[in-house]
Parts: sequence; structure tokens; C-alpha cells
Amino acid sequence: MKTFRSGLTSLLALPLAACGAGTVVPPARPIAPPPGPPASAFMKQGPLMGADARRLTQMFGEPRLDIRETTVRKLQFANGRCILDAYLYAPARGKEPVVTHVDARSPTGTDVDPAACATALQAK
Repeated sequence: MKTFRSGLTSLLALPLAACGAGTVVPPARPIAPPPGPPASAFMKQGPLMGADARRLTQMFGEPRLDIRETTVRKLQFANGRCILDAYLYAPARGKEPVVTHVDARSPTGTDVDPAACATALQAK
């Protein structure tokens, strides 16, 4: 009798299972995410932004490091009070690379304000 009931239950469940099966209809056209802000919106403002390597050298003297890669140039300036890393990228093909980002830290590695570090580097 138990086998009969379980078989009957299974048999009755089949039509119900068929009702739940459906197809998911994709949207008529793909939904594109909204456009993000332009790259220039991510550039921090500051006295060093847009400066080229020659200008940085005039301000701080010869860099402690000058690392050149395919798309970026990193100049590092330091004195006993702070270390400043300036990252230069070309704004367009064939143009002179300019500062688009700076990081500054104390000799112990604590973050410091880049403008304050720039002032300290100029004071020598």
C-alpha cells in the first residue's frame, strides 16, 4: 500500500512540476551600464599636477630614483623629512609626460600630505 501511495504521489506531482518549468526570456536588447566619469575626474588637484620632469628637477633637484617603464615614469625625491613619489604619464601619444599622481610619506613610511612634503623638499 505504501508503494502505491508513493507512486501515486509521484504521478500526481508530474503535472505540477511541468507548470513550474518555464523559459527565461532575455531582454530585447542588452542593458549597458551607465558611462563612468572621465579619467580626468580621478586626478587629484595640487601644485605638482601637470608638471613635467624638468619642472620637478628645478623644484627639488636631482631625483633619488628615476624609473621609466612603457607608459609611466616615476621620479622619487627625498630628504631626511619626507619621500615624494611623482608618477608621470603622457597625456597623449608623443606628448611630454606630466605628473598625474603623487604619493608622500615620512622616512618611517607614514603617509604625509604631498604639498607639505613638497615644501619640505624645497627647503632642503
